[in-house]
Amino acid sequence: MNTNLREDFFGLADVLIEKRAPGEEMRLWFSGEQSSFVRFNNAAVRQPGAVEQGFLSMELIRGQRHSAVTVALSGDKDIDGARLEKALAGLRLELECVPDDPYLLLPEDPKSTEQARANRLPPPEEAVQEILEAARGTDFVGIFASGGIFHGFASSLQQRSWFESYSFHLDFSLHTKANKAIKDSYAGFEWSRSRLESKLEDAREKLAVLDRPVKELTPGKYRVYLAPAAMEEITSLLSRDAFGLRGHRNKTSSLLKMVNGEATLSPLVTMEENTAGGVGPSFDKEGFIKPSTVTLVDEGRLTGALVSPRSAGEYGVPTTAASNGEYPEALEVGPGKLASSEVLSSLDDGIYIGNLWYLNYSDRLSCRITGMTRFGTFWIENGRVSAPTPAMRFDESLYKMLGTNLEDLTREQELILDPSTYYARATRCARLPGALVRDFTLTL
Repeated sequence: MNTNLREDFFGLADVLIEKRAPGEEMRLWFSGEQSSFVRFNNAAVRQPGAVEQGFLSMELIRGQRHSAVTVALSGDKDIDGARLEKALAGLRLELECVPDDPYLLLPEDPKSTEQARANRLPPPEEAVQEILEAARGTDFVGIFASGGIFHGFASSLQQRSWFESYSFHLDFSLHTKANKAIKDSYAGFEWSRSRLESKLEDAREKLAVLDRPVKELTPGKYRVYLAPAAMEEITSLLSRDAFGLRGHRNKTSSLLKMVNGEATLSPLVTMEENTAGGVGPSFDKEGFIKPSTVTLVDEGRLTGALVSPRSAGEYGVPTTAASNGEYPEALEVGPGKLASSEVLSSLDDGIYIGNLWYLNYSDRLSCRITGMTRFGTFWIENGRVSAPTPAMRFDESLYKMLGTNLEDLTREQELILDPSTYYARATRCARLPGALVRDFTLTL
């Protein structure tokens, strides 16, 4: 456990909570990281770096009024203490101006939690050396991020929670001299050199196919395999609005037909928010504890929703401690029975879709999705990779893709971490299988 960060946060929290005036409550949220970053180009290190940062968000509550501020921490207790005391004075002034919030919710039974996952990552320089050795002889481009992510919560209701997790993410692509590319990623909580080498070897084999003549495709319906990366693009689009209680109640969810009981997915499909298996903490910024899992779709039927504290207050239901956006942060689609080693033989003649992009709804009410095929899409003939295909637009309803036309899901699931590093490393992730689908519609 990173004892220093934990004790420093709780020490600041104790000091600030003691400064409350009568009638005030306070909630404090800490977010920090200790990360190493390396950028690669042409299978060489181009930009190494490291980031150590922490932010403290302070929310002051008086009755049904509340206001919050976030302060970047310097690590110097005197400097940070003075900045936060000044911020506290500013919050008191703001509380005089803000209106009552009818949906403000405080935990009725505050619980303290502590979870510190073991650091099973190798030193960054060791991982980088293995990446360089595995990528030798290729035009390898990518970014590697590795290290610890930390979150803490404290409140004047005597609640204290701490979470830390160590993970890595390698987002990479291999390029040909003709400016064609194969893209892939490798992420997890425990580094495996053999898994890295397998990923790179698979990318090399696919890259060699890109030099073959392109298989021209005409618009129509095709048997396809959606690799986990392609599934992630689909579930990411869904995650924006499909699973939140607010969207279900105000009829804006893209899964409205499932909400209304008018449609289902295949019985093969089960989806859940698997916080216990994710990268983020088991509590939210307001002190509510997240369930280990929330089942959203059970054997094709919509059975649950993500509920933010605000929605809980508005609709009078228990919260799942979801964010205000009520989107999944650790979505898992359950496995099927198809072995990954048998994907090509099962596909027989069809299209292997390695990735998708530019996804959007062409008909939200019908959950109809359009987008383009991307990196590593191939024509498969007699169960063998035959030729690359051009980028094609697809337009298909989720109720067919993962419903009536879904043949199977792979037994193996891929852990995919959000590679975003704006402001801080993202904690959103997904654990997904690949999907074998018939009659998948390509439009142009």
